[in-house]
Order: sequence, then structure tokens, then C-alpha cells
Amino acid sequence: MTPIRKSKPGPSLRCSDAPPDGLLRGIEEFNRGEFFEQHETLEAIWIKEPDPVRYLYQGILQVGVGFYHWRRGNWRGAVAKLRQGLEKLESYRPSCMTIDVERLITETTSLKQELERRGAADLLPFPAAGLPQVHRVRPAEKLAGR
Repeated sequence: MTPIRKSKPGPSLRCSDAPPDGLLRGIEEFNRGEFFEQHETLEAIWIKEPDPVRYLYQGILQVGVGFYHWRRGNWRGAVAKLRQGLEKLESYRPSCMTIDVERLITETTSLKQELERRGAADLLPFPAAGLPQVHRVRPAEKLAGR
């Protein structure tokens, strides 16, 4: 088997493509709060993808893992994974593969800043509702630069 040549994070010509089924499944799991499951699903497509769009998948995965750590009371792990995920997503603003990356970054950044402000000793209780979700944009919004 030929090893996959991995790219570096950055813009992808594939952002105009429809999202693959694995990405959609991972997003559904993310939005249901199934962060362990979304990690497994997105990792399966991320590790096989040679195009830079792989970092879109990995960024969403890492944000979900950050929420998983937060739920388990691990402030350090939560903040670290949220930061790493946000860094990966940056190149895919405002949208990629119909994913509203801008919204995910904005909402997650706000939450990460609040966690950092309060620190480990004052960890916010994990919210069952109100967490950022991964939203999709309609093609017209995408073409309009959303």
C-alpha cells in the first residue's frame, strides 16, 4: 500500500465539494454530544485524506474532543484541544464543504475564552445544551461568501 502524502493546513480546492458521508455522520454525532463517537468517525476519514481539507475534519474532531474533556472535568485538556481545533479550522473560513466554519470558530472561541478566563479552579459546569454546533450553509450563502 502506498503511503498517503499528507498536506499542510491551508486552503483546499475541495471546499466547493459536497461533504463526504463520513463528515456528515461525524457532524451528526458532534451535534448530539457524542464526542467520543464523532472522534472515531472523523478520524477514520481524516487519516485517509491527502488533501488539506483533512484539517477541516481534524479541526472539527479536536473541538469535539475539547468538549469531551470539558464534560469530564479536564480543564487543561479542554482548553488545549479547543485551541488546536480552532487553529486547524482557521484556513477554512468562512465555509468549506457547506460547513459554516465561521460560526463554529466564533462560537467556540467565545466559549474557550470564558474557560480560560475562569481557569481550572472555576471550571464552568458542562452544559448539556447551548454548546456550539456544526451548522451548514446553503449553496446560495456559500456562493455569497458566507
